Amino acid sequence: MGEAVSAAEEGVVGSQRRHVSTPHAGSRGHANPATRRPTGAQLAQGTGGYPRTVESVLLYIVGVIVIVIGLALSIALHEVGHLVPAKLFGVRVGQYMIGFGPTLWSRRRGETEYGIKAIPLGGYISMSGMYPPAAEGGRARESSTGFFQTLVQDARVASAETIAPGEDTRAFYRLPVWKRIVIMLGGPFMNLLIALVLFMVVLSAFGVQQPSTTIGSVAECMVPAGSAQDECDADAPTAPAAEAGVLPGDRMLSVDGTPVTSWEQASAIFRESPDETLELVVERDGKPQALEITPFLNERYVFDEDGMAVEGTDGELLTEDVGMVGITAAYELVRQPITAAFPQVWNNTVAVAQVILNLPQRLVDVAEAAFGPEERDPNGPLSVVGVGRIAGEITTVDTIPVVERLSFLIGLVASVNVALFVFNLVPLMPLDGGHVLGALWEGLRRRLAKLFGRRDPGPVDTAKLIPLTLAVAVLLGLMSVLLIYADIVKPITIL
Repeated sequence: MGEAVSAAEEGVVGSQRRHVSTPHAGSRGHANPATRRPTGAQLAQGTGGYPRTVESVLLYIVGVIVIVIGLALSIALHEVGHLVPAKLFGVRVGQYMIGFGPTLWSRRRGETEYGIKAIPLGGYISMSGMYPPAAEGGRARESSTGFFQTLVQDARVASAETIAPGEDTRAFYRLPVWKRIVIMLGGPFMNLLIALVLFMVVLSAFGVQQPSTTIGSVAECMVPAGSAQDECDADAPTAPAAEAGVLPGDRMLSVDGTPVTSWEQASAIFRESPDETLELVVERDGKPQALEITPFLNERYVFDEDGMAVEGTDGELLTEDVGMVGITAAYELVRQPITAAFPQVWNNTVAVAQVILNLPQRLVDVAEAAFGPEERDPNGPLSVVGVGRIAGEITTVDTIPVVERLSFLIGLVASVNVALFVFNLVPLMPLDGGHVLGALWEGLRRRLAKLFGRRDPGPVDTAKLIPLTLAVAVLLGLMSVLLIYADIVKPITIL
C-alpha cells in the first residue's frame, strides 16, 4: 500500500487544502508569505498535536515566551512613540507605564515615573492637562448628581490636578492641533515602523519558503480531490510520475522542450496537457536524464493567487479537471529584496482593516463556536492567548528547521504590530484614533470660525466623551474576555 496523492496536493501549494496564514492583528485571513503556514508535509511529520514530551513542552513554552516578550516590547515602544514627541513639545509627562493594575517596579527620572505593572496587556503615558476645563457659560451644574455628569466632572478635576502650578502652558490641550495629532499618531506609527523592520528581517535575512524546481515527493497513485484515501489500493491508477521513473530529489530542467525555471511553470504545462505524452528532462546525480510522462486527467481544488482554496456560493470548495502527474515540490528559502516588506505591510494592514470592519459578525461567530457545537473560523479573530498558542505550536514542530521557526515567530510579532497600528487608529475614545478625531474636529471648528469672522470656539471639550470612552472600554474588555475564552476552550490550531 503506497502513498496516494489527491488533486489538492499537486502543484504550488504542496499539500494544503485551505491555506491559512498566521494571525494579522489577532486575525487570520490574508495569505502572508512572511509568516506562511508550514507545509502539510512538515506538519504531518511533526508533533501532530499538543506537546507530548518534556522537550516539546519546553519548546512550546519558549514559543509563548517569545511572543509575550515581543508583545510587551511592542507595547513599550508604542508608548515611547507617544512619549518622545510629548516631551519634545514641552508637555509634562507624569508617568510612563507598561501594563495595568498594581505597580511591580518603578523609578522616577526627572518629572516622569517609569514603571511596569502587573497585567501586561497594554500601557499608557500620563500627560498633563489631557482635558480642558469647562468652557465659560458651559460649566457643569454644581447641583447635578447624574452619574455621567459626575464622570465628566471628575475627569476634568483629575486632568487639572496633573497641571503643576505655573505650568498651564505645558498642558496637552493647549498644544496646537498638529502637535496633538503628532503625539497621538506617534504610538501607532511606532508599531508600523516595528512591523516594517521585522518584515524586512524576515523577508530579506531569512527569506520566504517557495517551491523550487526540485521534486520533493512522488506519489504512487492518484485519487480525486476531497477523497479521504491516503493509501493506494488495487483500483487506484498509478501516478504518472511514478510510472515514468521520477524520483524525489530530481531537478526539472525542461518539460516538452520548454526550459523550466519555476515550479509554477512546470505545473502549468502539466495541467494543460492531460493525456499527452511529454518529455521531462531532469537532473539526477549531476547528469540530465530524459523521461516520458503522461499527465493524468484528475480533479483538483481551485486555488487563488495567495494559495487559498476558493469556495463557491454554496460554501463548498471549487474543483476543476486538470492534468496531474503526482509530484510535490521541495521548498527552499528565497531571500527577497528589502522593498518587499512594504507591500507585505500593506497587505497585512488591509487584512486587519477588513477584520475590524466585520468584527461584530466575526465576534458572533466566535461566540457561537465557543458556546456551541460550531467550529472556529480559521480566519477569525484571535486574542493574545490564541497568538501565543500558535507560537507555542509552531516551535514544537521538529521537522521544521530552527531558522524557519524563528522566522515564523518574528513574522508573527510583525503581524501583531500591524494589528496594533490599525486598531489604535479606530476613531473611538480611548483609542489614539479617537483623540486624533477630536483634534481634527477642533481644528476644523477654529478654521471655520476664523473664515466667517466668529469668535474662537476654543478647545473641544473631550471630557464630555468620557461616558462614550467608558462604554468603548467595557466593550473592548468583553471582546477580550470572549476571545480569550474561545482560544482556551475551542482554539484555532495549526497542528
